[in-house]
Amino acid sequence: MTVRTRFAPSPTGYLHIGGARTALFNFLFARHHGGEYLLRIEDTDRARSTPEAVQQILDSLDWLGLSPDEPPVMQTSREARHAEVARALLEKGAAYLAYDTAEELVAMRERAQAEGRPPRYDGRWRDRDPSEAPAGIAPVIRIKAPREGETVVRDLVQGEVRVGNSELDDMIILRSDGTPTYLHAVVVDDHDMRITHVIRGDDHLTNTFRQCMVYDAMGWALPEFAHIPLIHGADGAKLSKRHGAVGALEFRDQGLLPEAVCNYLLRLGWGHGDEEFVPRERAIELFDLKDVGRAASRMDYAKLMHLNGQYLRAASPEALLPRVLARLGEVGEVQAARVAALIPDLQPRARSLEEMAEGARFAFAGRPLKYEPKAALALEDHVARERLSALSTALAGAEWERASLDAALRAFAEAQGVKLGQVAQPLRAALTGSLQSPPIDAVLAALGREESLARIGDAAEGITLVGG
Repeated sequence: MTVRTRFAPSPTGYLHIGGARTALFNFLFARHHGGEYLLRIEDTDRARSTPEAVQQILDSLDWLGLSPDEPPVMQTSREARHAEVARALLEKGAAYLAYDTAEELVAMRERAQAEGRPPRYDGRWRDRDPSEAPAGIAPVIRIKAPREGETVVRDLVQGEVRVGNSELDDMIILRSDGTPTYLHAVVVDDHDMRITHVIRGDDHLTNTFRQCMVYDAMGWALPEFAHIPLIHGADGAKLSKRHGAVGALEFRDQGLLPEAVCNYLLRLGWGHGDEEFVPRERAIELFDLKDVGRAASRMDYAKLMHLNGQYLRAASPEALLPRVLARLGEVGEVQAARVAALIPDLQPRARSLEEMAEGARFAFAGRPLKYEPKAALALEDHVARERLSALSTALAGAEWERASLDAALRAFAEAQGVKLGQVAQPLRAALTGSLQSPPIDAVLAALGREESLARIGDAAEGITLVGG
């Protein structure tokens, strides 16, 4: 048997980070077993589904490296098949036509609530002859729920879960306008797509008992089910925007690496010993549903940023360069070379690509620089400016590579009778417009002789533009 999993989001908004984790678990499980991972867009809610949301889902999965093995299936494209199965159930006596009016259904719910009962359909058309149907009422098709015994689901994460069949009702599988209901369409699609394992959030667990009715009535084999716990915020409440970013592409926009996001999501609810840093190939090797816990996970943004920093430090500068440049807009060849030279020194402290981009932005700033207030203040002292002027002369004859530049700075500080920091900080302000930057010898080397001396000259002459 070839393992086939599917991720089946509804295109009613952005891809939530919880959905991204579900996609990841489906992907890893399929890859671990040498199987196939598919995507189905469940767009049956036509009022809320949008093409923009579909594209956002596809873009999110592509960014995360979770694109499906086959073209996505649009659920609405299969409505004729859904209706065909509903009518097959009707013909074999496993379903029936129900001619209830809207007013009758409202009265049924209100009576159940008044009597303290769940508002289930009472099956009044289950055994009636359609000849009794009132005129002008288009019927729905309802499946006949079992009325005795219980339905048992042996879930690969939750264990054995049971529900008494008396708790189930005759759910609608085909509406009066001929469109299928979600719970019916999902079963037909999973069967036809030969899905062997349904891995989804545990908020769908109650749906499973109702979907089993369609499988059983059609004589179809059940797939294996695995319902994974949801992701909560740090306060234990359902994860929402008040906790921070929740859309997959929000993390991209904040400068996180997809590798780090996937690694973090993997560890939310799944674990293998003490391993925290689990790259994709290692994750495929290890992943198994038996290691998924039953408790809800809590999103820890600080831990995610820390992990992202680890991935940044582990990446090659060559791999990071295009990602950093993409965040800097249009950059010329000279400026790109400066950024490339800076990346190894930006990696150790950065937690995101955005921080790396900001740390390199000075490399292509125009002259005169726009100084941060604290940097401008450091250059107001005439002693600092005079020292920069003398330093420019000392550096002009230096070999322009890091070791020589570092030696020249140290020699200059010693000759001036001051600490290296008293030279480096005004110089950093002159070169970058800030008091925070990569090591000063790295900044000089990246900017090059001509640009560095020109910026030092501007500062020594008091040419400053103060920014926020």
